Amino acid sequence: MALDDSRLGVRNKRGDWTPTSQREIAPFWAWPPQPLKVLQWIPGYLWPWNAFHLATALLWWFVVVPDLDTMKTLSWGWPAWLLAVNWVANLAWYGLFEWRLYRQRAQGNRFKYHRHFPADQPSDVFWFKSQPLDNFLRTFLVSIPLWTLVQVIFLWSFANGSATWLTWAEHPVYLTLLVLVSPAIHELHFYVIHRAMHGGWLYKWVHSIHHNSVNPTPWSSLSMHPVEAFLYHAVALWHLVIPSNPVVALFQLHMAGFGALNGHIGFEKMELPGGTKAMDSHAYTHYLHHKHFEVNFGGDGLIPLDHWLGTWHDGSKDGDRRMQERYERKLARMHPPT
Repeated sequence: MALDDSRLGVRNKRGDWTPTSQREIAPFWAWPPQPLKVLQWIPGYLWPWNAFHLATALLWWFVVVPDLDTMKTLSWGWPAWLLAVNWVANLAWYGLFEWRLYRQRAQGNRFKYHRHFPADQPSDVFWFKSQPLDNFLRTFLVSIPLWTLVQVIFLWSFANGSATWLTWAEHPVYLTLLVLVSPAIHELHFYVIHRAMHGGWLYKWVHSIHHNSVNPTPWSSLSMHPVEAFLYHAVALWHLVIPSNPVVALFQLHMAGFGALNGHIGFEKMELPGGTKAMDSHAYTHYLHHKHFEVNFGGDGLIPLDHWLGTWHDGSKDGDRRMQERYERKLARMHPPT
């Protein structure tokens, strides 16, 4: 029996579904402190998404990444190998969710935020008037090659001693803590570059390509202009600045690359085979950004810059009210009374 999405949300007259639960920032920012809530939050922080990204980083390091002697010399061979693996991995990862949710439509529109499926709505803003094809091509021809370029830069740097390489045997506590705070590094990096791209010519010529997908799907995750794609994946290059380890840098890169799925999947929950259980996507916070444009520039509130700077939308009616008030203040600044 299919899950009933009406128990966890409401569908408006147009057919769009909205969860009734509000988005919350990480509980360790609360005052007074709420230690019990923090303890309840930790398992969801570690599992399943961050655990998956760490597992893929370890898989790449032990199975995919060439030996150090090979990576000391820049050539066409080993970067081409990494690019091929990244292409195949992304085809499997993003393609699986795209195929099941948007091609097969295995769970229909249950838990789907936007009533329409993009394949049913051709548009001139996309290559070949097709959002799925446009997003797929931009991902494979632009974002994954630049993902690989970032990967090559830090692996070559570690291999040549240009970065401070700490070993797990000598620095297990520090590197473990670095893994745990890497999602915070991602949120800070993402907020800064994302907020910058929402102004002036950067939006018009760069970020608008990503925002063409108002109704995002998995292939929308990495559908970007080359400038944005490089800056987005360049979060891994922070591990050339701080003492780190190539496995942690791979984890940082995969969190950005594979983890972009979470904000663009378009469904609150993904039903597991059998249809009686589902896993959370954590997609709604970023979906609200695609929907409303000027809210939720960062992540899910791990580092709540949106909350502190007044651009947080928690999905509630009160969030709508605060957003509308910001719009009105912005219009007043743009068009002061004469």
